[in-house]
This record gives sequence, C-alpha cells and structure tokens, in this order.
Amino acid sequence: MTVLIVDDNFLVRDMIRDILQKMRNQVVAEAGNGDDAIKAFRELLPELVLLDLVMPGKPGLAVLEELRLINPAAKVVMVTAVQRDDINKQLFEKGATAVLHKPFSYGELQEVLEKVA
Repeated sequence: MTVLIVDDNFLVRDMIRDILQKMRNQVVAEAGNGDDAIKAFRELLPELVLLDLVMPGKPGLAVLEELRLINPAAKVVMVTAVQRDDINKQLFEKGATAVLHKPFSYGELQEVLEKVA
C-alpha cells in the first residue's frame, strides 16, 4: 500500500515509516504540516494517509476535509493523542476512515491497516 505520513514531529514520522516498511508498505512521502500534506496528496494520490490531528498551522481536521474534497474515497487514518469521544465522532463525520490513538503499538497500527486495506 502506498502511504503518506503527516505529523509535525519528525521522530513520530520516522517511527511510523519504520513500522510501515516492516509491514511491506511503501511510504511515498512525508509531510510536517497541512499545506505540504495537501500538496503531496495531490501529486502522489497515495492509497492511505496517516494524518496527525494536532499540528501548527493548518490542523489535521482541516486537512482531512480538503483531502476528502480532492478524493472523496481517500482512506485517511487520523493519528492523535486526543482521546475524546466527541473528537472521534467529529473525525468520522468529516470522513476519517479510522482513528489511531498515540501512543500506539506495532500491533495496533497493523490492525488498523488491515481494517482499511
């Protein structure tokens, strides 16, 4: 699966990239902010986006909405440390395919990928 990783923390991006590569996924791009994420998504049209919710500048929710306008069938997994039911509900209403809560394990990421594949 081709994947775009979006997180403002490069250490988180590195960790996710390593896990995805071990699972034999192809990371086609990484972005540290919303604007770069949208640009990469338009250019590469990855099969999956792992998108951080809280970032400086354009927040993940706004990025999610733009990605869904570009491709309504986009698979977007929101990655967040925020564990609130009202936020999860809003993410799903805006088109998130799944929500993965930080910190997460290899197994939790693998389970989410299997569900969205």
